[in-house]
Amino acid sequence: MKPSVMSLAIFTCAVGLLTSGSPISITDSIIGIILVAVGAGAAGCLNMWYEADLDALMSRTCLRPIPTGKINKKEALIFGILLSAVSVLGLNYFANFLSAFLLLFTIFFYLFVYTIWLKRKTPQNIVIGGAAGSLPPVIGWTIATNSISIEPLSFFLIVFFWTPSHFWALSLYKADDYKKANIPMLPLTDGVKKTKVYIFVYSILMIPVVIFPYIINFSGLIYLVPALILTIYYNFICFELYKSTRNKPILKKAKKIFGYSILYLFLIFVLFLIDKII
Repeated sequence: MKPSVMSLAIFTCAVGLLTSGSPISITDSIIGIILVAVGAGAAGCLNMWYEADLDALMSRTCLRPIPTGKINKKEALIFGILLSAVSVLGLNYFANFLSAFLLLFTIFFYLFVYTIWLKRKTPQNIVIGGAAGSLPPVIGWTIATNSISIEPLSFFLIVFFWTPSHFWALSLYKADDYKKANIPMLPLTDGVKKTKVYIFVYSILMIPVVIFPYIINFSGLIYLVPALILTIYYNFICFELYKSTRNKPILKKAKKIFGYSILYLFLIFVLFLIDKII
């Protein structure tokens, strides 16, 4: 179910729910978040079912349950479908149809659009496929409000524009893995130099995206000021990567960006919570 991967998505879902300002009981909130977690786990499970052949070739993924023989592909497929059904039907029953539909769409998009269609065909797989990972905070919002407005759109944009630089940094220092699996990640199709440029450009795009919630009066200065500081540092380390020319420093800085990007997104959403509380 990829718990380490889905944990950040579940946290953003919880923030979307908690910042909605809609009255919802603690019990309903917990049930809703658990069901979204089950849905995220279903997407991860189905992803590993389809990519078992690729996972076996990559050092980063070769110890997953299917390549190691802990479970077989048929079991993973059945488990993934079962989890999908439980999560979507459960969310429709305990929350509302809108949140259940968005969860179903997220699972569908992650499996069919990203995993099956895009990942093995285009280096833009991360950009387009990132829409799936950007929806959990919107789902959290709809669990509480049964509606979509401009506020959860700001959550979506933050995760969507964060995703490319995050994953392209990973693909830089794990390029050999992707080469073994013949996955067309940007460093392999367009080269390291262009990848560094794209990482830096997408880090810069985070500035207007981070400011957007403040512009629409969804957050205040308590969120904005530290969020901008975190973003400017992100820009700085991505610019350092862009300037690097030797292979060893490039790999080291790409790994640093990947690690910081996870902390960065987590802190951005923490700031949303702190801003709303205060």
